[in-house]
Amino acid sequence: MVDVADKSSTVREALAECVVRMAPATLRAVRQGTAKGDAIQVARVAGIMAAKRTPDLIPLCHPLPLSSVAVDFKFVTGGVRVLARARVTGQTGVEMEALTAAAVAGLTLIDMTKGIEKGVYLETVRLLEKSGGRSGTWKRETKSQSPHRRSAPPPRRAGRI
Repeated sequence: MVDVADKSSTVREALAECVVRMAPATLRAVRQGTAKGDAIQVARVAGIMAAKRTPDLIPLCHPLPLSSVAVDFKFVTGGVRVLARARVTGQTGVEMEALTAAAVAGLTLIDMTKGIEKGVYLETVRLLEKSGGRSGTWKRETKSQSPHRRSAPPPRRAGRI
């Protein structure tokens, strides 16, 4: 683990997202409730629990006394956008906790809907912003601001990998 003993304790916050893609019929079922129950509420609890267990899941992450974790959902065309925000007053950031919360909430939505649709998938898991600490505030650039363009993946070659 990285030694953070000499770092100042500051309020640190991170926001992460996960986009879960699904068919329109599956999305309707998520809105109305699946055979397993309220998928959104189950996913919210799973995300919060996951944030609290991040150091058990990701090697070398510091255990943090989280002061808050919030997991919210937005219905978007073709799926659900999961937004997870984690906050702590401490010597290291909460980016991994926010990312873990978003990813596990998304995976929970897949588990809650797999009986309806086998093809539900996570499209994106990424950090959107973070604040606090020595490096200060960072925000992901929007598509219109980004200097990088998404390119097609390289073609797959036949043969053994």
